[in-house]
Amino acid sequence: MLERPGFARNGGLLRSACRLGQMRSDLTEESMHLVVLSGDGIGPETSAAALEVLRVVDRGLSLGLTFETYEVGLATLKAVGTTLPTHVLDACRKCDGIVLAPVSHSEYPVRSEGGINVSSELRIVLDLFANIRPARSREGVPHWGRTPMDLVIVRENTEGFYSDRNMHWGVGEFMPTPDVALSVRKITATGSRRIARAAFEMAAQRRRKVTAVHKANVVKVSEALFLREVRKVAEEYPQILYEEQLVDSMAALLVREASRFDVVVTTNMFGDILSDEASELSGSLGLGGAINAGETQCMAQAQHGSAPDISGQDKANPVSLVLSAAMLLGWLGRRHSRPDLASAERAIETAVDNLIKDPRRRTRDLGGALGTKAFTEQLCGEIRGMLDTLPES
Repeated sequence: MLERPGFARNGGLLRSACRLGQMRSDLTEESMHLVVLSGDGIGPETSAAALEVLRVVDRGLSLGLTFETYEVGLATLKAVGTTLPTHVLDACRKCDGIVLAPVSHSEYPVRSEGGINVSSELRIVLDLFANIRPARSREGVPHWGRTPMDLVIVRENTEGFYSDRNMHWGVGEFMPTPDVALSVRKITATGSRRIARAAFEMAAQRRRKVTAVHKANVVKVSEALFLREVRKVAEEYPQILYEEQLVDSMAALLVREASRFDVVVTTNMFGDILSDEASELSGSLGLGGAINAGETQCMAQAQHGSAPDISGQDKANPVSLVLSAAMLLGWLGRRHSRPDLASAERAIETAVDNLIKDPRRRTRDLGGALGTKAFTEQLCGEIRGMLDTLPES
């Protein structure tokens, strides 16, 4: 398994950082207000698990977290005629961070009938331009590529081939005749430049390598614009190794030699596909955390979908949303200079690793026997045990 700089394998960094969290009661720190959106399908089960984990680290490290929970999606469509009520959107605008459970947006009606894609709407309205998706192999969990991996895909989140978010009015798809469908792709210098900067900033804290993924040999104009801006940003970071890969070769290299990559930056659709591939190759899509980050706000969101076929059956693996919520705490910690929030992120990550390396403490999708509630209970117990054994400052 690859080592991640700053990750406390032996607990030392976690212990010293958690002391800072334990000292928080003697300091005046700002509270962090989080909005939790329960979603569709398995969303209510996984969001309940994530909220329980957040409450555990909040109590254990005196983080000062406060929570508001709201329904969105099919539940509010039935109740008030829209999947994203105005009061929920207003709450999201005002909070410090959002935890969005999976939503069944493919089942929603058209927007004019209340079917707003909650995920894409929040990304656009709050300008959450960076979708950050780590993928790493873990001890005890089989990975499906030829090498271990520890990489992060930094995906542009607000334009590209996603036709529901690349126009001021309407969508980027249209049909001039019943038998011809056209789709417009939007790539901007501003969007490319800021996602590149996010990738290089992350690489500076990791193994100092950025790979830009593109298809400029075929999509010559828009991909050239993307690469032009990424290369400009690369010149500002001479200490970071920069390389480029075609998207098709990148898909193959994730299988063959994923260990060679650190931070991968790419456009919207390429990043969506490659990050799912990477997470599955690293062990399971169910282990893939993700955040959608902007300049002032951040939203945690699982990589997987709402899995309505197992909804309400206590079969859902909550790890993806739990790790996403941990990433949200880490983002808030960096933005607000709060080492206690970074401690909470590491505590959750370490506890997840400790559990899933033992097949008896995994959920069914990972070959274990635990349901959602039992796994969450064990995870919360693991975190409490870690925090309780820390020495007093």
